[in-house]
Amino acid sequence: QAQLVESGGGSVQAGGTLKLSCAASEYLYKKSCMAWYRQAAGEKREGLATIDSRGRPIYADSMKGRVTISKDNANNTLVLQMNSLKPEDTAIYYCAADLVSTCGYCTGGKCYLPRERELSYWGQGTQVTVSS
Repeated sequence: QAQLVESGGGSVQAGGTLKLSCAASEYLYKKSCMAWYRQAAGEKREGLATIDSRGRPIYADSMKGRVTISKDNANNTLVLQMNSLKPEDTAIYYCAADLVSTCGYCTGGKCYLPRERELSYWGQGTQVTVSS
């Protein structure tokens, strides 16, 4: 049984918005660091944002101001609201989670998200395509 299931991807024009959702098992949702990553064709997987079990978010510097990560506690669902989308945002977007000791940190004006290999649970991904 899949523990993380993404939805909400699709096609949108540049400047548009999309909201991605990730339905999680109750245990992962309540105990884990949860995160959104994405992978464009031919590129490495890139961390976008994390949120810890207390609801504290951390954003990748490249995404600050354009995405909001949040939790829908009534439905055990992780949400990523994306605004001002650009063609370069086209990618497969993944939800991830793990009981890691840190959900990312910020220092010296820069924020660092967990490395891909530190997160054990991954969804199947949802495609986002932004056209110009």
